[in-house]
Amino acid sequence: MSDALSLLSLFTSSFLSATLLPGSSEVLLVALLISGVSQPWLLLLIATMGNSLGGVTNVILGRFFPQRKTSRWQEKAQHYLKRYGAATLLLSWMPVIGDLLCLLAGWMRIAWGPVIFFLCLGKGLRYAVLTAATLQGITWWH
Repeated sequence: MSDALSLLSLFTSSFLSATLLPGSSEVLLVALLISGVSQPWLLLLIATMGNSLGGVTNVILGRFFPQRKTSRWQEKAQHYLKRYGAATLLLSWMPVIGDLLCLLAGWMRIAWGPVIFFLCLGKGLRYAVLTAATLQGITWWH
């Protein structure tokens, strides 16, 4: 696989992983780090950008939902979003829960600046930890 195709695959997988569609961006990131296909910082950046854009897509989709009476789980998540604000999106990297938080942030019309900041920070930190652990493992193994 060419370097450009590897980076495109990582971006696509990261984007899809941030939506309700299945993706395996962590596995692909680790495989690309181990194979040395590109600089680790570039792989980290590409994965973070793709996953962040997928999360922002969920926020946009959430803005299309009419604001009506909500279910119990929505009320609970809404409580945390109201209490902690956009900082709750630091958890946007979590499977399923993160998708719902992004949708609710859009549904609640939380301001774009804080949403993008915390969403990108949360997703970037997750990939940074994964990258550091992988590189540490590679160093230890050799």
